[in-house]
Amino acid sequence: MKNSNLKNSDNKNASGRGEGPQDPVGAPPVRIHYFLWVLIVTALVYSLMVEERSTFSEVPYSLFKQQVREGNVRTVTIKGGNVSGEFRIGVNQEGADEAVVNFKTRLLEIDDIDLLRDMEEHGVELKSQSDEDPVFLRLVIAIIPWLLIFGLFFYSRRMLQGGLPGKMGGFGKTNVERYEQGKEMTNFDDVAGLDQAKSELKEIIDYLKEPDRYLKMGARIPRGVLLMGPPGTGKTLLAKATAGEAGVPFFNVSGSEFVEMFVGVGASRVRDLFKKARAETPSLIFIDEIDSIGRARSSGMAVANDERDQTLNQILAEMDGFDSNETVVVLAATNRPDILDPALLRPGRFDRKVTLELPHQKARFEIFNVHIKDHPLSTDIDIEELSRRTVGFSGAEIANLVNEAALNAARNNKQEIDKEDFETARDRIVLGIEYGELLNPDEKRRIAYHEAGHTLTAFLSPDADPPKKVSIIPRGRALGVTEQEPAEDRHSYTEVYLHAQLRVLMGGRCAERLEYQNLSTGASDDLRRATQLARQMLTQWGMSERIGPVIIDNGAGSPYQGQTMGELSDISEHTLEVIDDEIKALLLGVEHEVYELLEKNQEMLDQLVVQLVDHETLGEAEIKAILSSPDKPSS
Repeated sequence: MKNSNLKNSDNKNASGRGEGPQDPVGAPPVRIHYFLWVLIVTALVYSLMVEERSTFSEVPYSLFKQQVREGNVRTVTIKGGNVSGEFRIGVNQEGADEAVVNFKTRLLEIDDIDLLRDMEEHGVELKSQSDEDPVFLRLVIAIIPWLLIFGLFFYSRRMLQGGLPGKMGGFGKTNVERYEQGKEMTNFDDVAGLDQAKSELKEIIDYLKEPDRYLKMGARIPRGVLLMGPPGTGKTLLAKATAGEAGVPFFNVSGSEFVEMFVGVGASRVRDLFKKARAETPSLIFIDEIDSIGRARSSGMAVANDERDQTLNQILAEMDGFDSNETVVVLAATNRPDILDPALLRPGRFDRKVTLELPHQKARFEIFNVHIKDHPLSTDIDIEELSRRTVGFSGAEIANLVNEAALNAARNNKQEIDKEDFETARDRIVLGIEYGELLNPDEKRRIAYHEAGHTLTAFLSPDADPPKKVSIIPRGRALGVTEQEPAEDRHSYTEVYLHAQLRVLMGGRCAERLEYQNLSTGASDDLRRATQLARQMLTQWGMSERIGPVIIDNGAGSPYQGQTMGELSDISEHTLEVIDDEIKALLLGVEHEVYELLEKNQEMLDQLVVQLVDHETLGEAEIKAILSSPDKPSS
């Protein structure tokens, strides 16, 4: 999909001046900082304390005494143990000085009687100074540490209040991205699919464009719209397109940006955000990942998160504070609507809930056409086939698929993206990255039987998704993979289809057991997935006569979230034992069915293993050619 074409008001032109009005997020102008004065005072004190070393030459004490005895020293100043003065280097015939040198040295003997007598005999002018610093200098030195402490205090206070520019300031201000309508803007044409969601938002767009038409009728437009859907379905892009269609300022912020280590900062940022939006009505606010601050508030039995709760309370108060003539609409996105606070979802706040589902085949076809616009494609590319082979892909995953195909073509120095590049990219995303072949022939043959068991079981099960590809090349964390491709999009699953899925999952384990009469650790992931699916069938979907039509769940969205089955106080021990017995009986029954199925068709299983060991990867056509025969296989 295209990136947002809404013009950001923070952009700069060639002259360095901002385009359009001043960014409301910006900090106040920078003034002379208090610390500048502290630096000036420190430099002044340093200049007073440092001696002018460049005008004095350091001489040995013995040379100084010799010059005194020879009558070359004019003046001497004694300050503590330090001696400074001047003496003549040489005397011409007329007795005039040829050169005068400023010197300094340090007394080795404080009470040197001989030195004092020599200076008196030769008429040396002697001066004495106290070694204590001036009163002003001592006062300044005593004040500087307190100036630094108070300066740091006021600096921190102003920083927390948002008075300083840059990243260090603005704690109380919202780090919001503000967009305006520009020459190029994101609109609904840039959002492929999502027809139902776009139709739901058209009323919001009409209200933002012509609010008076609704106000005259006494209508109250929804103040908040909640976009719900799996990750990658286009919630953020749809929000930007809504602002682009309405042609209003768009404030984009993530929910996590409200939460800081300081309590109260999040609520302050919420107030600042809504203040900016009200100042530029009509406007649109978009809060991405609102579940980070909109989770259900803590009860008295748990430890409360004060910062998050205060931020949520401020959002609720701000949405209640909208006047009827304030045309501000709040859009929010989440992929976890089940954990949001009920007060956030009540009428008057987020009135509308727009659900974004994974795209169907027609929508995937449109999404592919959006993403391949700027890519050179080969003539063998069939977008219709790509849309059929990407069941369950979101819009973001389709964009990633196109990008991976482009990267593969560039990696191989191709001029166009061909069908092979898309096939490689899809395998990389769905199956994982190849990282080499197995060196142990025995292990390679065992893995071939394991994957052949999955493939043959899927092929012989009429209600299962047909096998599309099988490989014994290690990919990611798997030593081998078997890919099944649904014939069509599914929105609900029947008990027969789920039972077929269990059969396919147990196929690898049964094939190993049939050939080697023992088991390996290769089926651990299959058993985990089969156990999870069986538990859902029995405890969530009521597919057990013994348990009955009840829901017993500790997964996401259930009242038992975060607890293990043994910690569910509302479930009796007998019920938990029944659940365990039913799951075990279901999986054992499926395993027995699959073992008998593979035993009847062991010849086909062996043929498939031979081809897998030789070729390592088999496609759909090759699988059908190997497993199809004039006689109908036993099922």
